[in-house]
Amino acid sequence: MYNAQLSRRENEVMSAVFELSGGKERFLVSPYEILSVLPARAAFDEEKLERVLRALELDGYFELVSSDRKGEKTYCIRMREAGRSYRREDTKRRRDLAVRLLLAAVCGLLSATIGLLLKVIAG
Repeated sequence: MYNAQLSRRENEVMSAVFELSGGKERFLVSPYEILSVLPARAAFDEEKLERVLRALELDGYFELVSSDRKGEKTYCIRMREAGRSYRREDTKRRRDLAVRLLLAAVCGLLSATIGLLLKVIAG
């Protein structure tokens, strides 16, 4: 199932792979195509990308086979269930985080209001 503990780099790469898949279960993609979709601030090179892809493969998001096609490195990626449901799970994770932040803000506001009321009553 989905590992909610993906690092920022893993999330960026998984998002790029998901986007490049175009909803297909199997597809071919070059490292340069993945790198072109990643944010510039991520500062990935091919070696870092390869390590993150292998980590995501071990986490069960997809199967990854490297090959050479016309002298260019190409990945054959087959999305597994966790990879296909990545976007839905990511949206759910973000929504849960927003609810927690909102709940914390409401509790803080309620606590401050009660504190002010107690000062007014006592004072």
